[in-house]
Amino acid sequence: MSSHREAPEISKDPVADSTDVYAFVSPDKPGNVTLIANYVPLQGPAGGPNFYEFGQDVLYEIHVDNNGNGYADVTYQFRFTTEVSDPNTFLYNTGPIESLDSANWNRKQFYTVTRVDGRGSHTLGSGLACPPCNIGPLSTPDYPALAAAAVHDLGGGCSVYAGQRAEGFYIDLGAIFDLGDLRPFASDHNRFGLSNYPTNAPGVNSTLNLNVDSIALQVPVSDLTRGGWTGTSASDSRAVIGVWTSASRQRVRLYDVNGGQILNSGPFTQVSRLGNPLFNEVIVPMGKKDYWNSQSPAHDKQFASFVAHPELAALLPVLYPGVFPNLAALDKAGTSRADLEAILLTGIPSGIIPGFQNYTGATQADELRLNTAIKPSASPNIYGLLGGDLAGFPNGRRVFDDVTAIELRAIAGVTYALVDKSYTPDAAAGAVTDGLTPDSLNVPYLTSFPYLGVPHSGYTPPSI
Repeated sequence: MSSHREAPEISKDPVADSTDVYAFVSPDKPGNVTLIANYVPLQGPAGGPNFYEFGQDVLYEIHVDNNGNGYADVTYQFRFTTEVSDPNTFLYNTGPIESLDSANWNRKQFYTVTRVDGRGSHTLGSGLACPPCNIGPLSTPDYPALAAAAVHDLGGGCSVYAGQRAEGFYIDLGAIFDLGDLRPFASDHNRFGLSNYPTNAPGVNSTLNLNVDSIALQVPVSDLTRGGWTGTSASDSRAVIGVWTSASRQRVRLYDVNGGQILNSGPFTQVSRLGNPLFNEVIVPMGKKDYWNSQSPAHDKQFASFVAHPELAALLPVLYPGVFPNLAALDKAGTSRADLEAILLTGIPSGIIPGFQNYTGATQADELRLNTAIKPSASPNIYGLLGGDLAGFPNGRRVFDDVTAIELRAIAGVTYALVDKSYTPDAAAGAVTDGLTPDSLNVPYLTSFPYLGVPHSGYTPPSI
């Protein structure tokens, strides 16, 4: 997950851990935008008898900023409740679960969706059923049908789904966190005097066959844009929205040692958030990570120096001497990476890339920016803007976009030419990757809502 375990405290609280957020114009419904927020990272499919679920004590939110000030103009809130049919059995289910109201399903979850905007708070749906986890062929014999029944129509052209899905984010965590030892470049790595290193090899997908809990919304463009704008001009500032997700907990938690009960009280406090993938994980330093999770995007100017001087950009020429350029030495102003600041904190202004902009203004805020006037690509490229596909990351984020490779290449200098026309990107910077693509990995996706694939079951042997 692009933000899994990215801060010391949230790594201890996976139920509230925002792992990924996606925002894209729906390819099968171009007048709608799909927003997806994932939580509870790195789920092993066989994780019973207490299978994964959303937290009853967590406030989950998807936020949209449509005027560029770093604050939410539209927020969708989700609260979950759990119902246990028989507390005297340890079983999640006592027979096949063939419908969402099956008596065999012992631990059901339901949720309420609320929209908060300038006109107040509006409940869009309540008592909405989640699907069960995908247990196996005896317990969930027709999981696609269960999942389809859990897609709810909220009216007004809005649909919602909340439940387990197959993890769609792919990354070689083992290589990246082994001192940046990217397997396709292994022979070029400075091994600190070690001689027992492997030869170059394809990446290993650390999230293969894992699941995640997903909240997905499909809403009309006019529900999200400033003033309900639905124009077709990509140059119009009203076309751009900024998206992020968060999770909050109440400030006080009390444990009843006799009854085994937990009491939560007080106002909600944000404990996790996510806009651009890997932002807190790779850019924000260790001592600031938990603090970053508590902040609003409107306050992200205080973290801008870490974007302007990313630690990884300085490490790459050290870890791979002679392969990646020292961009700090090439920076004529000697100050910052204005390209990364634009991509991650303000959006890209008009005139930089022909026919494109997702600029939200001068306020520096970590938001996933989407130009809703740019229609879905007929031939999507997993490298998004870097692959010439204006509908891909960092213009929003689709479920299959290779955000790891895109951000690695940007940090390595591919996008530096956006602000210094005299700079020619180094060949290695344009090729750097963790060695993964969704096609080579059989990552399951759907062509329609909710787009992330059917979750893996614990019984079915993992695919390779």
